[in-house]
Amino acid sequence: MIYWLILFPLGMAAVTFAVRSNRWRPWLLPAGALGHLSLTLAAIFQPGVVSGLGGWLLLDPLGKVVLGFLSVLFFLCSLYAPGYLALRHDRPNRVLCANLFASLGMMTLVMLSHHLGLMWVAMEATTLLSAPAIYFNQNARSLEATWKYLLIGSVGIALALLGSFFLAYASLKSGLESTLLFDQLVEAAPKLSPQWLHAAFVLLFIGYGTKMGLAPMHTWKPDAYGEAPGIVGTLLAGGVTSCAFLAILRVYQICRAGAEAEFAREIMIFIGLLSMAVAAVFMTRQRDFKRMLAYSSVEHMGILVLGIGIGGLAVYGALLHLINNGLTKGVLFLSAGNIHRAYGSKLTDDVRGALQRVPLSGALFLAGFLAITGSPPFGPFVSEFTIVNAAVSDGHFLAATLFLLLLGIVFIGMGATVLTVVQGNAPDPLTLPSPPTVGGEGRVRGKETNAFRDSISTGAPVLLFMALVLLLGLYIPPPLESLLREAAAFLEVGR
Repeated sequence: MIYWLILFPLGMAAVTFAVRSNRWRPWLLPAGALGHLSLTLAAIFQPGVVSGLGGWLLLDPLGKVVLGFLSVLFFLCSLYAPGYLALRHDRPNRVLCANLFASLGMMTLVMLSHHLGLMWVAMEATTLLSAPAIYFNQNARSLEATWKYLLIGSVGIALALLGSFFLAYASLKSGLESTLLFDQLVEAAPKLSPQWLHAAFVLLFIGYGTKMGLAPMHTWKPDAYGEAPGIVGTLLAGGVTSCAFLAILRVYQICRAGAEAEFAREIMIFIGLLSMAVAAVFMTRQRDFKRMLAYSSVEHMGILVLGIGIGGLAVYGALLHLINNGLTKGVLFLSAGNIHRAYGSKLTDDVRGALQRVPLSGALFLAGFLAITGSPPFGPFVSEFTIVNAAVSDGHFLAATLFLLLLGIVFIGMGATVLTVVQGNAPDPLTLPSPPTVGGEGRVRGKETNAFRDSISTGAPVLLFMALVLLLGLYIPPPLESLLREAAAFLEVGR
């Protein structure tokens, strides 16, 4: 079972690449995504331990939560892909479709890896496989975005490799046999050299934090998210960042088992608040609404590590927020992509009255803004309230105060951009820029009439995302609640 979780999407990538029809190829995405989701649910609820390769692959409580979320996220995105790619018939989609499946396989490998080296290889593979998807529009801006993503991501992954070496040396320094298996590292953690363990955590946190997009290692995000197609932005914001977050949690487990949790928590609280502050500053008066979503992602990556740093009930809140944030980003990125398509621009100078021109996408973009900024009754409100409640209960009054203050600043800054986009009178279609067939430019002037309108194919998947976000704000299904509590206990208490 555990091997099929990895091999099935890789096999689908090969099949998809072999299909010659640009028209029918995207329809393999929903079929393959449904297959992966079925395998994932079977593995999650299968009795007993799901493992392979002598313990190198293992589906533990943390992996169940993140893998289950990733599979749902990919499935919903796959429903959007055929309608979107039908509009982009001018652009070959063979590489994009194959890369999406291959990325799914490597992200799955990250979540199943219980060997530090294997996890590192899988993380590097997600970096390389995501790059062609970012370059889908094939223009100067997307090329620059891809270059920044590869360059900064490679620096981060190199630091993570160095941290892995330090963690292995922490065993040798204490006279123990060197190992990179997480179970053995957790077991030996009390005997590891504290100095080398501290150095390893810092390097691994910076390295994988770069992949998450934590400040100040976030500088690849605005370009990559701003220039990539909405479906790619969703998978980056909800999938790749979740893999990096899981990698940090693995290392945090080792620190906690070695009685070094306080050292790790102080770093995570500081970087979490710093990420929120940086995002708040750059979201103020932001003219590019797709770049705004990148800074929103920086903010919410900060919330995730802040929750882990606070500990206790906030760990449960952080894991729940991982799901809420990813699903809400699906609403925002896909609806923003529709609005961009309708106006041929992603700058607030050109985009007005989205509620008139594309009512469904405009309404979903507005609802997604309310959800992602922690407004009730949506899912992010529940998870953010859980984190701030835990911070106050555990005596982290300064962190709780700054958390609420920064949330308020983000709400005001993000709201100014979103309301500019959705309110007002829509310009005459004849005066709009032509559809961004060459993709990605902030403003693409032309003389053609832009006839894009909301449709079932590009609107229904976004509605499904929004329905799940609303559901998690009103009711958490018992199976999900159980998985989250098991994962939080696994992280805080141990095996």
